[in-house]
Amino acid sequence: MTASKGGMGISYSSQQTTIYDFTVKDNKGNDVNLGIYKGKVLLVVNVASHCSGFTDSNYALLTQLYKEFKDKGLEILAFPCNQFLNQEPGSSQEAAQYACTRFQAEFPIFQKVKVNGKDTAPLFSFLKSSKHGIWGPSVKWNFTKFLLSKEGRVIKRYSTTVTSPSAIEGDIRKALGLGED
Repeated sequence: MTASKGGMGISYSSQQTTIYDFTVKDNKGNDVNLGIYKGKVLLVVNVASHCSGFTDSNYALLTQLYKEFKDKGLEILAFPCNQFLNQEPGSSQEAAQYACTRFQAEFPIFQKVKVNGKDTAPLFSFLKSSKHGIWGPSVKWNFTKFLLSKEGRVIKRYSTTVTSPSAIEGDIRKALGLGED
């Protein structure tokens, strides 16, 4: 299958079979080849700074999970998104500064993306095609999470309203090959 040009660059193709096949932009616009995360368990999340129902709890818990598991092989990749009630209105750099200042987030926060529609970021097209949510393939809200194996494939998808980051700790432990405490 040939990749086609879209509003956000080259679109997802069936030749991209793992997350490591993608290059994304950091919050300053620099290319980041996701192959640098080979061998890590990844939690990919679409984030928003002004989502009154979920921002505080999700950023706090993501920060907690990252601190607990980063030295054991977990990476959290956050992608700001403004598609849900304009709850990420600022720039990509402002989104990163907010998360790092208010929540002491140490995980990478990338460039703003679209997670639905004709200009969906290729990475999110891949993630959504790998695991549909309970209401179909679309991302329904901020803080939808995708857990990926060390091999770069989606293991599980978590809805914002169904699962908080702390509730997926067991799945993270299992993906990392850690036993229960």
